[in-house]
Order: sequence, then C-alpha cells, then structure tokens
Amino acid sequence: MAEVDITYDAVANAAYIYLTRAGEHPQSARMYPCDPVAVDGMINLDFDAEGVLIGIEVLDARSKLPRHVLDSARRLDAGEV
Repeated sequence: MAEVDITYDAVANAAYIYLTRAGEHPQSARMYPCDPVAVDGMINLDFDAEGVLIGIEVLDARSKLPRHVLDSARRLDAGEV
C-alpha cells in the first residue's frame, strides 16, 4: 500500500494530502479549485508541471475528513483537534 503524507493545522482547520513519494513535496505548477458549492467547502487540487496531481488542500478539514485521518496527520500546530 502506498503511504501518503498528511499535514493538519488545527488553528487554520486546514489539511494537506501529499500524493508524492515520502519526503518529496514538489512545487505546485497549477491549482484547480473544486466548485465550493458542489463540494460544500473549499478543496483545491495541486498539479505539477506535467499535469500530475501532487496534492489536495482541504479547508474546513474537520467537516470534510474523517477524524482518524486528522488524528494520524502530522501536526503543524500545537493545538488540539
């Protein structure tokens, strides 16, 4: 099974799911915002220069991601979930 790196900032209530190899965090060349009405929130897809999906940014993460995902994410803050 492939491992993904997930970061979470409880203060910003934002999560980022990296779809790249462990430790690799390439720069996004293009960001596609999903329709906020269709997904009932803000979810952005990041693509590299070749058009490969490299990451997913989830804002208002507590309402969009399962609790176990946030609990296992690498924390970027010192607060509680």
